[in-house]
Amino acid sequence: MDPVRNPYAPGAGQRPPELAGRGRELDVFDVVLERVARGRPERSLVLTGLRGVGKTVLLNTLRSAAIGRLWGTGKIEARPDQSLRRPMAAALHMAVRELAPHHRAPDRIDDFLGVLKAFAQRAPIGGKSPRLRDRWQPGIDVAASVGRADSGDIEIDLVELLGDAADVAADVGTGLAVFIDEMQDLGPEEVSALCAACHELSQSGAPLIVVGAGLPHLPAVLSAAKSYSERLFRYQRIDRLDRVAADQALCAPAGREEVEYEQKALDVLYEKSGGYPYFVQAYGKATWDHAPRSPITDADVRVAAPEAEAELAVGFFGSRFERATPAEREYMRAMAGLSLAGAESTGQTRDDMDVAVPTAEIARALGRKPASLSPARDALIKKGLIYSGERGTVAFTVPHFGRYLRTQPA
Repeated sequence: MDPVRNPYAPGAGQRPPELAGRGRELDVFDVVLERVARGRPERSLVLTGLRGVGKTVLLNTLRSAAIGRLWGTGKIEARPDQSLRRPMAAALHMAVRELAPHHRAPDRIDDFLGVLKAFAQRAPIGGKSPRLRDRWQPGIDVAASVGRADSGDIEIDLVELLGDAADVAADVGTGLAVFIDEMQDLGPEEVSALCAACHELSQSGAPLIVVGAGLPHLPAVLSAAKSYSERLFRYQRIDRLDRVAADQALCAPAGREEVEYEQKALDVLYEKSGGYPYFVQAYGKATWDHAPRSPITDADVRVAAPEAEAELAVGFFGSRFERATPAEREYMRAMAGLSLAGAESTGQTRDDMDVAVPTAEIARALGRKPASLSPARDALIKKGLIYSGERGTVAFTVPHFGRYLRTQPA
């Protein structure tokens, strides 16, 4: 079939042609927006899940919903090597600029921009001034304020900054939303500060919410920062698509191109993809390009599958594997073997799940002491390749990664 008409879009954060299976999350967010608009207290949201389940796509979709209600919005992608001050200042600057045309008091906006500028330029207590490349150049003509959000203590400053931003939104009669992707990469002090700010906002009923997205261990990161974080956020686990939603993700865009699938083709596609949205798009794209005509058959899927798997092996799995050192690769290979054994022991017959593995078993498999493997484990967590959902266990952040490793030569 015509590859130019191929409707599928495998890509990092790229919205698929049919956002299937996420209706519940969208409905929950609509309720949050409406409650805040009516002045009712509401919790901020946290989306968690493995890589490839569509957290970034959903985060962007929620942001579009907020914009549709005339909210001010800004987005951050957290990085472990970057302070929160610069990206948070940039996000809030964008959000308030969206509200400024509706504000009746320009001086009120200028007052906030002065606070924003002070927050962005303030070095932490006892810290060095930001390097030139890390200094934010906001293009704000207003002078930085003094005595507000400029203490150098990130928790004090962030509470004051978000509180002032919420006041601006309240003046306009709308809300502000800050979206934070890869939230688990924030530093411990920044996570603590964000929790404190959200706590203050929720207590006062301020019209500002934070929507975060991150890996499955993000709730544990938040809980370690503030014990009350378990009650502070509304947590939503984003998982793979069920069979109905996966079929919809494939059939709806194909139907708009007057192309159909045979039932057996959909059976094989779900078996290959496991229902993970990124894989659904990857296998769908390859199958479309190989199928000679409609309806698409299971034979078409089987012919196209090796191409999809080869692309995933390079772009999705291989790029991550290459970031690991030899010691880290050894650790992950041991994980892969043990996770398969664990899946089989629990009665799982399909090799599409990598269960959590006790770190003690990894040490035994490698004939090492657990303490000697801590550097490799910690480095893999920092690189976002594995996570620790429960104390003493680790699991892959990438679905099917164990299966990929088991096919690679040692």
